[in-house]
Amino acid sequence: MTPRTLTDAATRLKPARTRDGRLLPRLWLVSDPARLPDPAPMLIRSRRGAALLWRPYDLAPTEARARGRRLRRLTRATGVTFVVAGDLRLATAVRADGLHLPEGMARRGVLAPALTWRRRPRLLTIACHGARALARARTARADAALLSPAFPTASHPGAPALGPSRFASLARIAPCPVIALGGLTPATAPRLPHGTAAGLAAVGVWTTGAVPP
Repeated sequence: MTPRTLTDAATRLKPARTRDGRLLPRLWLVSDPARLPDPAPMLIRSRRGAALLWRPYDLAPTEARARGRRLRRLTRATGVTFVVAGDLRLATAVRADGLHLPEGMARRGVLAPALTWRRRPRLLTIACHGARALARARTARADAALLSPAFPTASHPGAPALGPSRFASLARIAPCPVIALGGLTPATAPRLPHGTAAGLAAVGVWTTGAVPP
């Protein structure tokens, strides 16, 4: 039976845990500089225990800190895990629950500073598009890898997607739980082979309003 919402699809996944034993969020709201620059209104629709992956790209430092502190307050109020992408200093300044490294940053050698993030019980995730990136996730001792694009996505029109088979192959060699990202909807999520995804991350279903998350 096809789940009615992405939330329903996420709740059917087998729970996974971070390296320090905490439950890993199974539903992830991902911000997008173009399609969802301000995810604050969507937090009201988020279920407790979900996660917000905030990508503050192109924001001036002062604006990023102000918006980050606002999101920090909202995520605490709604019981949502708050993860900041691409900026260790900002994540520290706003007291985020987690830090996310885009694949390009991990490739440029910022893993060493990121490892200092792990000295406290905080979440560390890394974006991955293939086997080499998954190897870097092992080096960083990441709690989860966001593996994408699982399916064709509006963020990168025309770009090849992994598809269920390739996604499953990579997920099975991953050194940590895998969060699926890219083209995730209630219709596509069940196409991922059982047991390969520990979470579902999306932008589109939150922005279109056509399919409740």
